[in-house]
Amino acid sequence: MTDVRLLDTLSGETRPLVPLDGETVRIYSCGPTVYGPAHIGNFRSFLFADLLVRYLRWRGYQVRWVMNITDIDDKIIKGANAAGVSTRELGDRYLAGFLEDAETLRMTRPDVLPRATEHIEPIVGLIETLIERGHAYRTDDGSIFFRIASWPSYGRLARLDPDQMRVGERVEADEYAKDDVRDFALWKGAKPGEPSWSTSIGVGRPGWHIECSAMSM
Repeated sequence: MTDVRLLDTLSGETRPLVPLDGETVRIYSCGPTVYGPAHIGNFRSFLFADLLVRYLRWRGYQVRWVMNITDIDDKIIKGANAAGVSTRELGDRYLAGFLEDAETLRMTRPDVLPRATEHIEPIVGLIETLIERGHAYRTDDGSIFFRIASWPSYGRLARLDPDQMRVGERVEADEYAKDDVRDFALWKGAKPGEPSWSTSIGVGRPGWHIECSAMSM
């Protein structure tokens, strides 16, 4: 095995790649949201992760690659209702298609493919911790939001200025009574006709922002 150097995003400096446990490089990458077929643009990010994994293994590193499956979100619920099937059935259908397409493209199969709906307990645990530490708050409908103002370094990794963030796809301007329009949903209170889980933080479902945090851990 020969040393690989990586770019430290925060400092802008390069340094040797050293696995946290001294043996295995652990990689977590975003997988598909299974509400429809993955298109070639989606596969660009999946294949980039595959290329990184292949390269590190070629250089002699042990690698454990985890790629999540987002199987609950607004688009999945909308698609399942339109098709007259459960969100699980819809998700299974498009996950099977994704895996078939990935095989056609000769993409390496990730070591673990965790599903968001199978990690509700750790998701709830993380949200409870954020509430206890003052980083999250409840709204009247039972939803829970992350309070961006509580974390001064928010956006630093991506070199974003929170004060300049615009409302859009990633910062949703919705009907919730949020403290700040930039705050995002960690937990969405239950609504009629939507899947929900009864938990210690209430009845509802996770927002996609918190799902990867739980699954990556």
